[in-house]
Amino acid sequence: MKQKIYLESTPLPDALNVWLARLRGERLLQPLSGENIAVIDSIGRVSATAVAAKISSPFYHSAAMDGFAVKFAETFGASETAPLRLKVGAQAIPVDTGDPVPEGFNAVIMIEEVNVIKAVGKEQGAEGEYLEIIEPATPWQHVRAIGEDIVATELIIPENQRIRPVDIGALLAGGHTEIMVRKRPRVFILPTGDELVEPGTELKVGSIIEYNSRVLGGLVKEWGGEPLRSPIIPDDVRELKRAIRDACDRADMVVVNAGSSAGSEDFTSRAISELGEVFVHGVGIKPGKPLILGMVKGKPVLGIPGYPVSAFITFHLFAKPLLHIWQGIEMTQPETINATLSRQLSSSLGQEEFVRVKVGQVGDKTIATPMTRGAGVVMSLVRADGIVRIPALSEGIGAGAQVEVELLRHRDEIRNTIVCIGSHDNTLDILANMLKKRDPRLSLSSAHVGSMGGLIALKKGEAHMAGTHLLDEESGLYNVPFIKKLLQEKRVVLMNLVYREQGLVVKRGNPKSIRGFEDLLRNDVVFINRQSGSGTRLLTDKHLREMGADSSQIRGYDREEYTHMGVASAVLTGIADTGLAILAAAHALGLDFIPVAKERYDMAIPREFIESEKMTALLQIIREDDEFRNVVSGLGGYDISDMGKVMYEG
Repeated sequence: MKQKIYLESTPLPDALNVWLARLRGERLLQPLSGENIAVIDSIGRVSATAVAAKISSPFYHSAAMDGFAVKFAETFGASETAPLRLKVGAQAIPVDTGDPVPEGFNAVIMIEEVNVIKAVGKEQGAEGEYLEIIEPATPWQHVRAIGEDIVATELIIPENQRIRPVDIGALLAGGHTEIMVRKRPRVFILPTGDELVEPGTELKVGSIIEYNSRVLGGLVKEWGGEPLRSPIIPDDVRELKRAIRDACDRADMVVVNAGSSAGSEDFTSRAISELGEVFVHGVGIKPGKPLILGMVKGKPVLGIPGYPVSAFITFHLFAKPLLHIWQGIEMTQPETINATLSRQLSSSLGQEEFVRVKVGQVGDKTIATPMTRGAGVVMSLVRADGIVRIPALSEGIGAGAQVEVELLRHRDEIRNTIVCIGSHDNTLDILANMLKKRDPRLSLSSAHVGSMGGLIALKKGEAHMAGTHLLDEESGLYNVPFIKKLLQEKRVVLMNLVYREQGLVVKRGNPKSIRGFEDLLRNDVVFINRQSGSGTRLLTDKHLREMGADSSQIRGYDREEYTHMGVASAVLTGIADTGLAILAAAHALGLDFIPVAKERYDMAIPREFIESEKMTALLQIIREDDEFRNVVSGLGGYDISDMGKVMYEG
C-alpha cells in the first residue's frame, strides 16, 4: 500500500495542481478511446477521428428548380424580339427539383420563364410541343452539380468535435452510416451512510433522503458522461472497500459521497488509503473543505462531502475538467457578469468561499444579493442566479463593492427578472409562479432581508420593489411614515398586496399552554425570533416594550429566522416552542395559532419602474388575475379586499 498523505487544508490551486499532476503521471489526462455507433445516434457525442466524405453530395447533376433541362449552347440568340423555340422531349426535357439532369444537358430553365406552345402543320418542320424562350441560358444554370455541397474526400468534421444535428446531416449525405466517437466517461457514484434512505421510503427520525447521487449523476450526463450508481452503502469500511474495488473495474472515475469528514466515522479516507492512495484530504474552500482526492487501481477516486452544496461545488471543481479532457473537448468557462454587492459579506481567512447570490438588473445597475450560506441548503442552489468567489486571503467584501458573478442562469433571464427585496410573505412565491406561468420570459426574485432592509435597498437603487409591513407606533399607520422618512428623494407608489394575521404559532394542541407574549418570559418556553429590521421583529419588540419586558429574559430571543415559514418550521421541529409568524405559515405546517395583530402588507415600488414591461405584467396579475386571488385566499389568514389598491404615492 502506498503511503497516505493527509493535508488538512490544501489551498485550492495547490489541490488542483496535485490532482492534475497525479492524473498526468498515470496517463489519465488524455481522451478516451473510441467506439463505433450509428450516425443517427451520435447527437451530442464527440468524434474520435476526423471524418471525410465517402461520396460527393449530390453525387449526380440534379435540377435545382422545376422546369426544363436544355443544352445552353442551343439557347444562343434568344431575345424578346426574336424568341427561340426548343422542341420538348428532344431539346428541352421536363424536370422537377432534385431530378437527375439528362446526359448531355447542362442547364435548367425555370418553368416560370418559359412558354410552352404547340406547333401545327409545317411550323418548325414538325408537329408537337415547343418551348419558347426569350433569353439564353447560362452554363449550369439552376443545376446542382456533382459535389456542389460535399466533394468526396472532403473533411466533414474534425476529431474532437461535439456532434450537432447539422453534422449528422452532413455525415449521412457524405455516405456515412457509422462514426467513431469517444467513449462516454463512466462515473460510478457510491452514496454512503446509515442514515440515508431511498426516495419514497417511509421516513423515520434520523432518516435522510438520498438525492446527492442523482444530482451528481445529472451533472455527469450534462457534461457528456455516463453515470452509474450503487445502492446506498452502510457505514462499514469492508462494504465500502468492496464497492470501491468493483466500481474501479467498471468505471473511469469513482465518486464516494459523504464520509469525507475528519470525524470518527471517516470511512472513505480509510477505505481509499487501504486500497490505494489518498494524496489530498481537505481543501481550503467553503463549502467543501473535507474533499478527498485519491487513486485506486489506477482510477481516480473522489471523496465528495455529503452536504449538497459542498458536493455540487467540489464536483464542478474536480470532476468536470476531467470529463471534458476524456472527451477531447474544451471545457466552456461559465458566463460571468459584473455586479454590485447589495450587502457586506464577511469570510474566514485561508478559505476560498463560494457564495450563492441572486442577481437582477435594476436601472443601469446589476445587483448581486447574497443568499443563505449553509452547505446543506439545496434550495439555495435551486434559487441562485450565480456564485461569487471570496478569495482565500480576504476577510470579506464590503457592501457596494463590484464583484464578478459566475452565472448559473443566462444573462437574458437576469435582465428579465424583477428584484424584490424586503419582508417575506408566502404570496410572493405564488406571485413568482404566476408571473412565470403567464410570461415564461419573466421572473420574480425575492430576497428576504426584512421591511427596513427592503426600503433601504430601494433607497440605494438595488431593487425594483420591496415588501413592507412597518407599523409606526405614533401615528398607527403602516409603511407611509417610513417611506416619507427614508425615501424623500424618490417617487414611490405604495400598493397593497394583502392584509394578514400575525400571531404566535405553537404545536398542535398547544402543549405549553401559551396564551400571549407574557408567556415568553417563562423559563420553560423557548422563542424563535425574526431578524432585526423586519416588521415582525418590530411588532415583537413593541409588545415587549408595552409589557415592560427585557428581551434578555426571553430564551431564544437572539436566535433569528428570515421567513415566516422558517419560524413555523422551527416550532414544528421542536427547535422552539413558539414564534411570531403569519396564519398562512401555521396552516401550511399544521400548527395552532394565537392571533396578535392584523397588519397591512404592501409593495413599495419606485415610480420609475411602474411602466416597465416586466412590472406591468406583474401588476396586471396583482390587480386583475382571479386565479392569483383565489390561490392567495385559499392559503387562509389573508384579506385581499384592497389587493392592487394604491395606498400612497409620494
